[in-house]
Amino acid sequence: MEEYWHVILEALIDTAKLLPILFIVYYLIELIEFKYAIKFQNNKWLKSKASPVIGAVIGCVPQCGFSVVTTDLFTKRAVSIGALLAVYIATSDEAVPLMLSNPSSIPWLLALIGVKIVFAILIGYLSIWLYNIIFKNSNKAINNENLDNHSHGREELSNENLVPHDSMVKDEIIVEGDSHDGHLHDDENLEQEIVQETHGGCCHHHVRSKSFDWLHPLLHCLKISAFILIINVIFGCITHIWIGEEALTNFLSHSIYLQPLLAVLIGLIPNCASSVVLTELFLMGGLSFGALVAGLCVNAGLGLIILIKQNKNWKENLFIFAMLIIPSLILGYALNFI
Repeated sequence: MEEYWHVILEALIDTAKLLPILFIVYYLIELIEFKYAIKFQNNKWLKSKASPVIGAVIGCVPQCGFSVVTTDLFTKRAVSIGALLAVYIATSDEAVPLMLSNPSSIPWLLALIGVKIVFAILIGYLSIWLYNIIFKNSNKAINNENLDNHSHGREELSNENLVPHDSMVKDEIIVEGDSHDGHLHDDENLEQEIVQETHGGCCHHHVRSKSFDWLHPLLHCLKISAFILIINVIFGCITHIWIGEEALTNFLSHSIYLQPLLAVLIGLIPNCASSVVLTELFLMGGLSFGALVAGLCVNAGLGLIILIKQNKNWKENLFIFAMLIIPSLILGYALNFI
């Protein structure tokens, strides 16, 4: 029993050392999210040719809030599929704060961010190209439907032109008056609507453009610290009591070929804990850099849940999952052999 108390005490000390740094980092992240989440939603570049680049840069913010926002916009066709996948791949969730809190891992953090940005941009453009090929017929059907609706609308407009001039003028005056009133009403409420717009984050908090949430960073810091404490206790028991450090090291060294696959499976879990587990394993020397990259490239947080829930096109969803998982596995194994 004394051994267990020793493991718990060590875990508590290690976790306590991280708290001040995590606290500062999460407040900075919350500030970035607060300042730019609404602007990100209204960014016209998210459907342009540069959308994968914009998505990769935005995805570097270590919060799954942006992946949730991007997914919601994608289901409304306000974001290209390249931007969506770029955000998914570039985001690292809790890996950035955890590695920042460990100065010796900062070179690895810079390498991680650099690799993920370049990879996110490449897969973003590749996904746009493949999407246009695979879903070419579907896009044509949608365009034809839009053309039919446009033609039908023009026919209705032509029929309306047959109305006597006096009636038409009268109707125009009425419509113009209604439109004017509605326009004024919209102008008055436009800012309020934007301000009240919210985005669900990793802890189901909401990002508002009007008021800064001072409580959420503290709660999130405590939540992640609790995850870290639990993981430290578990791995402390494994290495010092249950299995032994030497046996564990031998197992991990012989399972390097399975590590990227296992990391991807862990990374697909839509929870902050998955990125914490991957990062802690890497920092403890139990996970290769290639496996870490592979796991974090698929770690899109709650974005994948929102995608499945809101996007009813299952073929499109399968395509997104395939473009997320397969290239990440290839990259993970490639980095393992470099």
